[in-house]
Amino acid sequence: MSDNVQIIKDGTVTSPRGFVAGAAYAGMKTYSQDKMDLGILLSKGPCVTVGTYTTNSLPSLSVVLTKQQVAEGRVRGAVASSGIANACVGQQGMVDAQEMVALAAKHVGVAPEELGICTTGLVGIELPMALIRSGMPKITLSEAGGASFARAIMTTDKRPKSIAVTCKLGGKVVTLGGCIKGSGMIHPNMATMLCFLTTDAALDREYAQGALRQAIDNTLNMASIDGDGSTNDTVLLFANGVAGNAPITAGSPDASVFEEALTAICTELTKELMRDAETAVDTIFSVTVEGARSDADARSAARTIASSSLVKAAVHGNDPNWGRVIVALGNSNAEVDESQIVLLIDEVAIMEEGKPIPFHKDAIVAMMRELSEVSFTVRLGLGDAKATAWGCELTEEYVTFNSAYTT
Repeated sequence: MSDNVQIIKDGTVTSPRGFVAGAAYAGMKTYSQDKMDLGILLSKGPCVTVGTYTTNSLPSLSVVLTKQQVAEGRVRGAVASSGIANACVGQQGMVDAQEMVALAAKHVGVAPEELGICTTGLVGIELPMALIRSGMPKITLSEAGGASFARAIMTTDKRPKSIAVTCKLGGKVVTLGGCIKGSGMIHPNMATMLCFLTTDAALDREYAQGALRQAIDNTLNMASIDGDGSTNDTVLLFANGVAGNAPITAGSPDASVFEEALTAICTELTKELMRDAETAVDTIFSVTVEGARSDADARSAARTIASSSLVKAAVHGNDPNWGRVIVALGNSNAEVDESQIVLLIDEVAIMEEGKPIPFHKDAIVAMMRELSEVSFTVRLGLGDAKATAWGCELTEEYVTFNSAYTT
């Protein structure tokens, strides 16, 4: 992160000016102290709102409704719940989603067309509308409500994940905030699980959509926990313009600064997503592919390696089994020339010009054991394209946890 972007300590999705949020416990999840499962995020004024969504061909009706609402151009907030996905329940899913939006809109005094809806949890179960009806009045919105909102969207997450940063655009101090949930069903080409991004910057709508897509493609869409993608994945970016800067467009001098700040937030949220993967995961890893023939090749190679179950297992065992990285590379769609390949594990060369380099295995094992983020760098020597993907270790506990998730 460069000097252009500064992290706000304990920042949340309501750190940008003009945003409020709140949450409550409605009963969709098993009760425990401080647990929440229903929340609302809202801009006090109009917003430019854009989103990216699941590519699953069986999307939740909550996603379908939100895409429609966002496309109409009036959305300035969202109601979110955790515990039940509202997916694969037939048209009742749309009826319930519309009612949930209407309940939230009435509670905060806006039109239903001004809210999106995000739901997450078990698939194949209808939303418990009686609980939602009784829980909605318990929500109180405030500028300090970002932390509660981040907690309300959690399912198997072990902790809430939030961040906020500041930067300067046209001489104005601008703030960006974000929160994310997700610790399973995370795989490339998804928007991720649920992610909410806010800013008090003024953004042109077309520019905002492009900037969001670019940031997501380079961060959240380069993450893989388990090779599965959810029916409910949604990322929403809200920009209310309260900072008073001239609206940023693709040709604005400050566009690159905003994009840097947005990418910085998404990068940190991606890493937190990996660190909070289901079960006790201690280590995440990054895969940087350099010298690819094209951006598509670089992304394909990095994502394929980061998604490999065998690479994930090797990281879990602190095993420098570099052959698994090379095999995964060969399984990608990227153009490769074995005689040009260079491979490094945390800057230690393991392979050069397609040939293994002798190394002290015990030293590499010890190094990997001490790292909270193992890095693999693959240099293809064919061009100038570069991409980074993130993965997490695959543990025995992950299998045990998911074998009994609904029971």
